[in-house]
Amino acid sequence: MSRIGKAPVIVPEGVEITLDGQTVKAKGKLGELTLNVHGDVTVALEDVTPEEGNAYKQVVLGSKNDGQMARQVWPTMRTLIFNMIVGVSEGFSKTLEIKGVGYRAKLQGQELILALGFSHEVRHTVPEGIKIEMDGQTIVKISGIDKQRVGQVAAEIRSYRPPEPYKGKGVRYQDEYVLRKEGKKK
Repeated sequence: MSRIGKAPVIVPEGVEITLDGQTVKAKGKLGELTLNVHGDVTVALEDVTPEEGNAYKQVVLGSKNDGQMARQVWPTMRTLIFNMIVGVSEGFSKTLEIKGVGYRAKLQGQELILALGFSHEVRHTVPEGIKIEMDGQTIVKISGIDKQRVGQVAAEIRSYRPPEPYKGKGVRYQDEYVLRKEGKKK
């Protein structure tokens, strides 16, 4: 049995979960997300009333059969539902740092314009559901309710100029460590 898959997902106050067959919808203060659960996984919404404390709801997932695909998908679906609940209640964010002389970014409407040492400016259109904030010219904060989309946008922006190993110039995640190499010796 999967240790991750068998753990129930507790639904916090302020988040509304609805089940329609294999479709799970989460609605919270930040927005609404929908997930189609794989056919090998069962989904149920349960009310829990402990002896002391407040009653709450939880989402319980199970495997329909003992096949390899069901065992692989079951914990994945549980994690995706957990991320939906966290996303609609708290949201997700990633922070990018831009390092290098003359490297900077600015936001114009729904477009992020990056000066990364090329002969041209790099323009990245901000997708719907993603919010980008600038802290100065070298810190880019990306936030949204969908964890996958926030991470994808951050990875796309980083891919324009990944940090290089000699001087560390480029776009990096805020907590990323860049392994530095020693340059040529005479």
